[in-house]
Amino acid sequence: MSDRTPPTERPGGYRRLFSRTSWPEARFLADVLRTETVGGALLLVGAVIALVWANSPWGDTYTALGKWVPWSGGESLHLDLSLAKWAADGLLAIFFFVVGLELKREFVAGELRDPRRAALPVVAAVGGMVLPALIYVGVNLIGGGEGLRGWAIPTATDIAFALAVLAVIGSYLPQGLRAFLLTLAVVDDLFAITIIAIFYTEGFSLLPLLGALVPIALFGLLVQKRKTWWWALIPLALVAWTLVHASGVHATVAGVLLGFTVPVLRGKDGDGDARNGLAEHLEHRWRPISAGFAVPVFAFFAAGVSLRGADLGAVVTDPIVLGVVLGLVVGKCVGILGSTFLLARFTRAELDEDITWTDLLGVSFLAGIGFTVSLLIGELAFGVDSASGDNVKTAVLAGSLISAVAATVVLARRNAAYRRIALKEQVDVNQDGVPDVYQQPGG
Repeated sequence: MSDRTPPTERPGGYRRLFSRTSWPEARFLADVLRTETVGGALLLVGAVIALVWANSPWGDTYTALGKWVPWSGGESLHLDLSLAKWAADGLLAIFFFVVGLELKREFVAGELRDPRRAALPVVAAVGGMVLPALIYVGVNLIGGGEGLRGWAIPTATDIAFALAVLAVIGSYLPQGLRAFLLTLAVVDDLFAITIIAIFYTEGFSLLPLLGALVPIALFGLLVQKRKTWWWALIPLALVAWTLVHASGVHATVAGVLLGFTVPVLRGKDGDGDARNGLAEHLEHRWRPISAGFAVPVFAFFAAGVSLRGADLGAVVTDPIVLGVVLGLVVGKCVGILGSTFLLARFTRAELDEDITWTDLLGVSFLAGIGFTVSLLIGELAFGVDSASGDNVKTAVLAGSLISAVAATVVLARRNAAYRRIALKEQVDVNQDGVPDVYQQPGG
């Protein structure tokens, strides 16, 4: 038996934080990073096009496009939505379906299945949501309290944007740090979904919501039996989405519920190892659609705020803007960094030997990129066409940009340091494609 100390432990039984994950988790993370890098780039392109168009001499056509109702006859089913609403309520349901698959995978086969490993991202996510909300509430109470309904706007982390930035600037950063950001963002999404369902539901109707359970149950029955009939699954998903939308609960919640029904594991192979279920198959199929189409289109319709003729002084001093920017830039960073420090202090845990607190500072700044879900909550809180809604867009864009720049400054230097180490100590890879570090005891 080897006397090598496992990477998650240290003498005295105390745990190390941000330790390396298993090889299957590392491969999964690499796949996610590749997809989200492209998705994040497309998201940025969509947002830039929207901003340029909205502030051009043809800005009115951008506004008119977002307000156009393609199906005016859907009023009886609450489906007489504008293109902008279809993007927020419809396309984002695909994004949240993938989130539902990610959440279930994390709880069944990922980092969150082990309470000891789950403690860190959960505590960090809570700290990274509570402090931004408190900062926003404090700023708005001082400013008169008119914008308190938007308290949840700075609590969200945009997984696509954050992972895309990390993939571009942090190719040599430790794998445990990347896994932490992904798991943190997934937990963050879970809390954001809960907040949307509880605090931003209007005109609630119980009967349609109960009716939605029927197509969701049928969807779950089919996927449990590994039936991937698109002609059955997609209509069931659409019926579930329609009923949830008619209930007053935000329709994207339907995507999460459908994702939760998909099995993650199925039986065991000849070696006694659990085999992947349908969740991984569906995630591989739908993640590119979510990251490459659904989220960028939503960004295009949500990010186009016009600053032509705007009083920039009034915008900058608006408590809503200040609360969102400070919440994203300061609240997220201090909340995540502080809660992790407290967890380490009270559990006597230490950072993994490959990671420093400066690394965590950079990742905490990354979590302040709150683009997609923050814009969605802003629309739910203040509406699409209101002055406050436009100010929310400006604030989310500014806060996310500042957080991204701060993260880049910190992590680019750390990445350069890790790159120098990697060039000196090349990691050997066996013929089976698995790095030696994952084949050592405790690896």
